[in-house]
Amino acid sequence: MSPTPRAGIVGVACVPHAPQFLSRPDTEDPDQIERVRAAMAQAGERLRALRPDCIIVVSNDHGDHFVTHSVPAFCVHAAATADGMHKHRGDWTLDPSMGYGLVRRMEEEGFDLAYTLSAKLPTAFTIPYEFMGFDRGIPMTPIFVNAYVPPQPSPLRCHAFGQALARAVTRMGRRAVLIASGGLSHYPGTVHYPNPDVDTDTGLYEQMRAGNLTGLLALDEAALDRTGNLELREPLIAAGAMGNRKPFLATFEPSWHHTYSVLAWDLTEDEPAAPLIYPALPPRRVALVEALYRLRSDPDSARRYLADPQAWCDAYALAADERAALLEMNPDRLRDEFSIHALLTSGAATQLRLLRERTASSNP
Repeated sequence: MSPTPRAGIVGVACVPHAPQFLSRPDTEDPDQIERVRAAMAQAGERLRALRPDCIIVVSNDHGDHFVTHSVPAFCVHAAATADGMHKHRGDWTLDPSMGYGLVRRMEEEGFDLAYTLSAKLPTAFTIPYEFMGFDRGIPMTPIFVNAYVPPQPSPLRCHAFGQALARAVTRMGRRAVLIASGGLSHYPGTVHYPNPDVDTDTGLYEQMRAGNLTGLLALDEAALDRTGNLELREPLIAAGAMGNRKPFLATFEPSWHHTYSVLAWDLTEDEPAAPLIYPALPPRRVALVEALYRLRSDPDSARRYLADPQAWCDAYALAADERAALLEMNPDRLRDEFSIHALLTSGAATQLRLLRERTASSNP
């Protein structure tokens, strides 16, 4: 019998949703659109293979629904179906059990998640869904994020929402893929539209590609507005939901009015930890650590070592390889082969070197 798949968010994608992907005006580069679509399809294929039982799409309203009568920071669609918009009109299947369930679970996490039963589904949700290979019959759980109507949720609040969402999904026993739909810099409806901030976007993309997702928090609310990255709130939610890790797919496609970026993560894979320059002290090397600490910090102990290294080592319960390394006193070997902190290895070697020099100078 195969093991029961673990619950929680198992895959994540950060993707654009520009309406030009559907309308394909003459102003666009058709080859670029196809490259973006191919990247989104590749991400969708990998994420579907994770066997999720629900798909959560986090995106933003563009003045279609939440402007005057109610402007919630976060709002889930809890109906069974929703009418699409523009070239995606018609019914799209939703997951009402997930929608209502998240309202209660997010309340327990300290977020009063609003819900709607009647909002139409903008193409900001349906373009990524279609391009990633999910058809209208696969239930979607849409969550609207207020990106454009001040006061919006702060970057820190969006990141915290993502953390809470991951916990809520796990407690619900669901296995979810999270799609964060929002472009990098663009300025819809403004004179800045032809001038996306590609320099800022490049820095953001490189942070995400390297797995440093908390780096997105370097931009505050004013910086999001100034750089045209109001929709970075969706990737910030994704970052909160999964923490720092490298994507299995990353593309970067600046156009004359948007910066398109597609990134995707498989959270079921164990990510190997990068070796630390200053590692934790190894528990099984306590005796060696203590010996090196004494040599580094206690000149009298260091003098006794120089006088009789073998006898000095007898005072510590050292393994044979540890004793040999301590007698050799090669700080590079002690650091790299035994994972001893560099401040101890270099400090002990320096203390011994200085004592030798003083002894030599006093005995010409």
